[in-house]
Amino acid sequence: MTLVLPPRLTASAKSVRDAARGRGLRTVQLRTFEVPAGMEADHLHGGPGFADVVAPLLGIAPLEAGPGWLTVLPRELTRREITLVAIGEAYELRRPAFIKSPNDKSIPAMIYTDGSRLPGPDAVYRRTPVLVSDIVEFTAEYRLHLLDGVVHAGSQYATHGRLHLGPPSTDALAFGADLLAGYGHTLPSAIVVDVGLINGKWGVIEANAAWASGAYVSDPDLVLDVVLRAAGPTASVSARDRQFIRRPEPPQLPLDSPTLG
Repeated sequence: MTLVLPPRLTASAKSVRDAARGRGLRTVQLRTFEVPAGMEADHLHGGPGFADVVAPLLGIAPLEAGPGWLTVLPRELTRREITLVAIGEAYELRRPAFIKSPNDKSIPAMIYTDGSRLPGPDAVYRRTPVLVSDIVEFTAEYRLHLLDGVVHAGSQYATHGRLHLGPPSTDALAFGADLLAGYGHTLPSAIVVDVGLINGKWGVIEANAAWASGAYVSDPDLVLDVVLRAAGPTASVSARDRQFIRRPEPPQLPLDSPTLG
């Protein structure tokens, strides 16, 4: 098996690469996003832009949660109101909100004082979807690598918004297991979910593609298990996971949803 990697590697990506090599996998780091003629690979680990270019050419199927996954969860799991709207609707927002792209970084994830601060229609197609969330503060944040309905690996990565690395707490792991028990069917078989504490209560922060996520201090070998499933040969994708294959073209929402207040 071959794992293909992007031109620039983070420390986390290097740890996944080394784990792959230790398992006997061949690794190839491309110099650019261009795939050499005749190249074959089975898996990838890199950002969304890299995956969008490389995966279709190599017959790799990157899995990710649906763009509106957070909005499917009840408020007792998210601890905040979250809506998925076209950015053309978000322009009408007249209150501060945390706004981000669902599954990439095309719209910077940050607090916007109002919708006028978002990238304008000269830069972004008006039907580009964005997640609009109430502003909350997570006092502790954890990354959980999920595989086949269980928490396969985990790491703490932040405290009060600042980088803080460490093992996952028992409560974080338990919350992840409870989330999977109730809503695992809404996620691909291999995915990353970030969770955290808000006012002493557990909440889901977001879902991220495992093939594009950092490992922090999770066991690289366990992280590799999730990465290999999350971005493997298209022909090997299970029937349940086919709905979660990322498409190079971003989804576009109709501009007929209610104006946000």
